[in-house]
Amino acid sequence: MKIIEHSNYIKAAKRDKIYRWFLRATKRLTERQMLAILGVVVGAAAGVGTYIFEVLLHLIKSCLVNWFDPDTYHILYFIYPAMGIILATLFVKYIVKDNISEGVTRVLYAMSSRGSRIAGHNCWTSIVGGATTIGFGGSVGPEAPIVLTGAAIGSNIGKLARLNYKNITLMLCCGAGAAVASIFKAPITGVVFVLEILMLDITATTVLPLLISSITATTIALMLRGFDPIIAVSLSPADTFELAQIPLFILLGVICGLMAYYFTQTNAYVGKLIGKLDRPYKKWIVGGTVLGLLIFLFPPLYGEGYEAFVALMHGKTEVIFENSLFYNYSGIGWFVLLYVVAVMFFKVIAMATTNASGGVGGTFAPSLFVGAFAGASLALFCNVVCGMNVSVAAFTLVGMGGVMAGVMKAPLTSIFLIAELSNGYELFIPLMISACIAFAVDHYFEPDSIYTKQLRRQGLLLTHNKDQSVLVFLKLEELMETDFIRIKENFTLGDIVSIIASAHRNIFPVIDNFGHLLGVVQLDDLREDMFRREKWGTPITAYMIQPADRILEKEQVQSILPKFDQGNTWMLPVVDKENHYLGFISKSRILNAYRQQLVKISQ
Repeated sequence: MKIIEHSNYIKAAKRDKIYRWFLRATKRLTERQMLAILGVVVGAAAGVGTYIFEVLLHLIKSCLVNWFDPDTYHILYFIYPAMGIILATLFVKYIVKDNISEGVTRVLYAMSSRGSRIAGHNCWTSIVGGATTIGFGGSVGPEAPIVLTGAAIGSNIGKLARLNYKNITLMLCCGAGAAVASIFKAPITGVVFVLEILMLDITATTVLPLLISSITATTIALMLRGFDPIIAVSLSPADTFELAQIPLFILLGVICGLMAYYFTQTNAYVGKLIGKLDRPYKKWIVGGTVLGLLIFLFPPLYGEGYEAFVALMHGKTEVIFENSLFYNYSGIGWFVLLYVVAVMFFKVIAMATTNASGGVGGTFAPSLFVGAFAGASLALFCNVVCGMNVSVAAFTLVGMGGVMAGVMKAPLTSIFLIAELSNGYELFIPLMISACIAFAVDHYFEPDSIYTKQLRRQGLLLTHNKDQSVLVFLKLEELMETDFIRIKENFTLGDIVSIIASAHRNIFPVIDNFGHLLGVVQLDDLREDMFRREKWGTPITAYMIQPADRILEKEQVQSILPKFDQGNTWMLPVVDKENHYLGFISKSRILNAYRQQLVKISQ
């Protein structure tokens, strides 16, 4: 115990020393100048973190296949993904001892419920967990672990500088945006990602550090990894957009919207099924078997799958058949179409199985993968079945943007990402058409993104709606008042008269012998009879009324306010699921707390 206390003392001393140095270095700077400099630091750190992730991922992949020909089928491709899931699970359970999955969701949760403070270990644990899962063949993406890493870097730099909530949130967003910008070498996408998904408001104070951090991270990525994009594609003159293809891109938007809905629903369903398994080893067996079998039948599902859809968009369909049992059919047009459609659907199952079984990874890259195969499927159908001659590359790129827009509910992020990846804006119009339609179709079936559904259900989602976002920070247990005198159901009016003399409330909860709330008694309803002694023998239940509504102990403040308006009251009782009385919540107390919280997050 003394060793732990001594270690904590040393860490605190180091933090104080860093903070004192920071104060001396920035004492002549304005707040905007200081935040701009911190944006550079966060961007550089996030860029380096992304590079370390990619180096570790490449190292793991190389070590696993350097002793046999990776272009030939090997039984270890069946075993590796399960090994990666097991290693990632053990790493999280025994070393991290914290939840590092669902990176973007964790960032949104930190913003709403933890004062934008992310544990320091997330600066490196997501890198190790994600690289292990993907390096061994887990069918997930690297972006979510990288986003969590970047956000953790920004949050912890903000904590070291002892910034307030508003500026720590800004640093967190700078780190997340820088991570996206670095992994894709796309600075505009990094900025739009933060504004659209993390929902940071655009102001003069926020946009400059955000731009600086994204540019810095991209520059670091270019210096360390070269100018080759993560998805190498360049459009030829034959791939340019034609007005006659607008109906096809509208159809592609509808297909992408439906695939986005399939993506989110299947991910939730598979996660729920595997989540029912009560032991980690059962999840490993089921997840490893399902994932190994899928990869055995469809090798493009191995890892994040970038190589597969890059080859597909370049027309090299034979590449996606490598190491496959179906390689001999790679030259048959209709079979290629069926194979591409099957890979598209099974990718979602492979991704969900990897995450639900204990792997660490994200849904960012899988959404691009599914979109690429959706676009390629439509192009191949047009070319093989209808005898047309449409660009597979163009439809693949637009499909990527469409499914991503639906899954993430982020049409602008998807549009700018694909535009930056393709080094031009030739496909900007079809991207806008398909992304918007896909977003609308998926939004019709599911209003929330894959990142926000769970948080919104829990009432923990920050949005651009200021009223709703401020209410997220208010907690029912902190607002509940418990200093009300409880009266038993067998009391009489005479019993209450003596109680009223010392009471400073005008409402009394009536409970039974087991603490269940039976109703409430209001002082105004007693005034007429309380001074008439002949009425003192009247049972108190004769004056009892039912409250306009009851509030459950874990209920979110957002859902409470409408109950006050519907019942035309300013006070409601709080009970647990068994109707045990806990206290009262007042509308005035909520409004006062709302005003205080609004001032707090604004400063």
